[in-house]
Amino acid sequence: MRKMLATAILATGMLAGTGALAQEFEFTFQSVDPAGNPNFAIQQAWTERVKEMSGGRLVIELLPVGAVVEYNETQDAVGSGILDGHITDVSYFSGKDPAFGLIANPIGAWSSPDEMFRFINYGGGHELMNELEGPYGLRFIGATTTGLEGFVSARPLDGVDDLKGLKVRAPEGLIQEVFAAAGAVPVNLPYSEVYTALDKGVIDAADSTVFSTNHQQGLHKVAPHPVYPGFHSMPLVEVSMNLEKWNALPADLQAILTVSVRDFAQDSVAILSMNDLKTYAEATADPNITVHNWPADERARFRTIAMDQWAKIAERSDNARKVYDTLTTYLESQGLLN
Repeated sequence: MRKMLATAILATGMLAGTGALAQEFEFTFQSVDPAGNPNFAIQQAWTERVKEMSGGRLVIELLPVGAVVEYNETQDAVGSGILDGHITDVSYFSGKDPAFGLIANPIGAWSSPDEMFRFINYGGGHELMNELEGPYGLRFIGATTTGLEGFVSARPLDGVDDLKGLKVRAPEGLIQEVFAAAGAVPVNLPYSEVYTALDKGVIDAADSTVFSTNHQQGLHKVAPHPVYPGFHSMPLVEVSMNLEKWNALPADLQAILTVSVRDFAQDSVAILSMNDLKTYAEATADPNITVHNWPADERARFRTIAMDQWAKIAERSDNARKVYDTLTTYLESQGLLN
């Protein structure tokens, strides 16, 4: 009898353990990109990989931009549990704290995605992002980026002086302030409205996304003077989720998410870079498109303008000062402030 009871208890324990291991989690994330956009396709591939890596225990439904809330409202939606997570440009939350704009896109800081990834993963950026987002109820999982973005323009642009009076679409915060300091007139518009705004002359140019995506979306038809390689922007695109839901995940699933985002970031940069190079060859063969490549001295002029704005942003909040100090200390340690 005792043997039978012990066997039953053991079997029950094994079933309970199996149930715990098989616990499934289903989350809804919203992207900053529209369905059909190359960025969105890469993000969807990430969600499929997460499902496979977790043996089906972790399923993420990815929705396109605006599916539940507007592109600049996802932080509140994730923190309150309306969404479980998001993939978005951190600069969209600059209105809440200028620190978000500074860490999201310290214009001129990075010349390659690897430099940014090293700062995030090993230079204090990951911890800093969680310190910034924790009070809003979010857990920062990791960073990706599109790489150096292209710049679309209806007017020829060969240097900083050509920015004067240019009506340019740019996200709020640091990016807008840098363009304003360079003499441009920033306009706040979502990506989905860029084509129409260019076509109707509401704006002259746009800080948009990478060269290949801009070309695919037809932006070079209405703005036939793109600048490539980009001189201005490499956004921090965050993958974050609701903090309470993150804390409820088993440690192995947290690790899968963390590692998978690092892999996703490399996928994003590599695929978009390959697309850019292929598309660049197509664009330069089109007599209706003139691609402008700024010389090194003009890029340096723009970087100097940007760095002056970093210091001004740092004075606007304690968090912004913390970002500025962490960022500049890291850049100096790596010889990247020269």
